[in-house]
Amino acid sequence: MNQSILQLCTPGVQALKPYTPGKPLSELEREYGIRNAVKLASNENPLGPSARVLEAVKAQFADLARYPDGNGFELKAALARKLAVPAEYITLGNGSNDVLELVARAFLSPQSAAVFSAHAFAVYPIVTQAIGARANVAAAHDGSRGPRFGHDLEAMLAAIDADTRVVFIANPNNPTGTWLTRSALADFLRNAPPEVIVVIDEAYFEYVDEPDYPDAVEWVTDYPNLLVTRTFSKAYGLASLRVGYGVSQAGLADALNRVRQPFNVNSLAQAAALAALADDEHLRQSVEINHQGMKQLTQGLRALGLDYIASVGNFVAVDVGADTGAVYENLLREGVIVRPVDNYGMPGFLRISIGLEKENQRCLAALAKVLGR
Repeated sequence: MNQSILQLCTPGVQALKPYTPGKPLSELEREYGIRNAVKLASNENPLGPSARVLEAVKAQFADLARYPDGNGFELKAALARKLAVPAEYITLGNGSNDVLELVARAFLSPQSAAVFSAHAFAVYPIVTQAIGARANVAAAHDGSRGPRFGHDLEAMLAAIDADTRVVFIANPNNPTGTWLTRSALADFLRNAPPEVIVVIDEAYFEYVDEPDYPDAVEWVTDYPNLLVTRTFSKAYGLASLRVGYGVSQAGLADALNRVRQPFNVNSLAQAAALAALADDEHLRQSVEINHQGMKQLTQGLRALGLDYIASVGNFVAVDVGADTGAVYENLLREGVIVRPVDNYGMPGFLRISIGLEKENQRCLAALAKVLGR
């Protein structure tokens, strides 16, 4: 970008580093001439969308010249029924990422601050800095009192100051896969100041099978300052359509809708999400394949003598040593795309998404070859 133009931007944008997505398969093919590569970089559902979703999307083709329902009436109603909340509690987003940005636009300013953990989802610091707000980054657990790299809720609570307006909590967290228990998160909500918006990001909610993992939507009616975000991009397999949502009391939802872009969720996405919500069997299969794949991948990593962070998502962060860049590059040459996470303050780690059985096996074989194991 021309430096003189950059200087016209707000200070937060001037210093901002754009979000770097996982390398697309098409880019790998262009750069390396590799065909039939495996992408395990973006925590996508390897099953993809269900047949019911594809039919629902096709049914929208005849009306592509029409704007979508800007209020998302049918999708909100379906979500309200599923979650047992009023429809006015739902805010639709262009992915849950969009809802996170709406929070920043509605509640943060250059005079305020946001709190989030070290090693947390990259969008939290991005939306905070873009607004020009201050980031109070709490140190993560070192392994002595909680899972290494996991959110330390006591440290996050202590990081809240008089200027704090938003706290971002990922449960489970990306890229670590660590999670917070019901009692720990409930204690945090009870102790957080009521004038601070608490965002609990549950993008990987459907994958978690832990007895003490909370459904934060159950707490929304008790806390006017609580927002729970979820997405159809992961377990439902709709990443390309970009549809997510937030659940909060009506007052908070109204604030978010004041800054929400008109028609931010397109017709295809709304129809697909409606069909996905109704297809319990496809969701069950997606979750089961993820559980099986997680077991396959972690057993393989242990066999290779590699340490990893125990994860309840659809990915695992693995420690491959100091020269992560070289390992990543050599995996690309083997036709396997994973995700370096140096930018999360985790040098030496790669994040590997769970794929189909043959994709996981190919990744393990490529790791063994590249690392000489």
